[in-house]
Amino acid sequence: SLATGTIITMTSHHWLMAWIGLEMNTLAIIPIISIMHNPRSTEAATKYFLTQAAASAMILFSSMINAWQTGTWDITNLSSEPSHILLTMALAMKLGLAPMHFWLPEVLQGSTLITALIITTWQKLAPMSLIYLTMNNLSPTILILLGLLSSIIGGWGGLNQTQTRKIMAFSSIAHLGWMIVISSIMPNIMILNLTIYLFMTTAMFCSLILSKSKTIQDTMTAWTLSPTLTTMMMVLLLSLGGLPPLTGFMPKWLILEELVTQNFLPTATIMAMSALLSLFFYL
Repeated sequence: SLATGTIITMTSHHWLMAWIGLEMNTLAIIPIISIMHNPRSTEAATKYFLTQAAASAMILFSSMINAWQTGTWDITNLSSEPSHILLTMALAMKLGLAPMHFWLPEVLQGSTLITALIITTWQKLAPMSLIYLTMNNLSPTILILLGLLSSIIGGWGGLNQTQTRKIMAFSSIAHLGWMIVISSIMPNIMILNLTIYLFMTTAMFCSLILSKSKTIQDTMTAWTLSPTLTTMMMVLLLSLGGLPPLTGFMPKWLILEELVTQNFLPTATIMAMSALLSLFFYL
């Protein structure tokens, strides 16, 4: 159901179909989150369900306003002002972009590492594809502000965490910030960044699952378990932080270059500074 929901959203031209896909996605992951049968996972599932349901309702509402004003349910034809602002907010809420990011660290902390992996990777595909489809009609200012805020909060929030899942959640928020900033300028770079982020996050979570690292203390003892795995984790973390010559540096470099080319110099500077905050907790 999880896979089907995402595929339905990605291949739809009609707002109702997109909404149905997102709704299937939400309903399919609720049992996956609450699989552990403890109060914490139940709480995580409830939080996830409430935020996603609210976001879905906002998406439905924005597409209805658009249908009233334009007479069409076509996704690419989102021309009314209130509906595209509502849609941006709803998608930000679905993705966990700041300032609607509060649910993400909590939900990840309440679920298992494998579930956390699904939420930070697969669950980002459907909303991202909607952003990609409606790109021409969304407001660049709102997107860039959301992206800036996310990258700063993602860097700041991860600093005092000891739980690896919460750190990965803030890392996810920061990376999404980078993607959203570039989305209105060059969507191709956004797709590239998303792909690289998916690969690196998957690899990181796989390392954490293999070494059963739930806290920072657990990762300290991983060296005795497998030196190779620990070395790989180190390289991965540096790559997530965006250090050259590793892969994670490429999208950041391209985004900064594009921002400077388009005269968004203050934005580029703040983004680069926020990457330093992230790099600190990866280290």
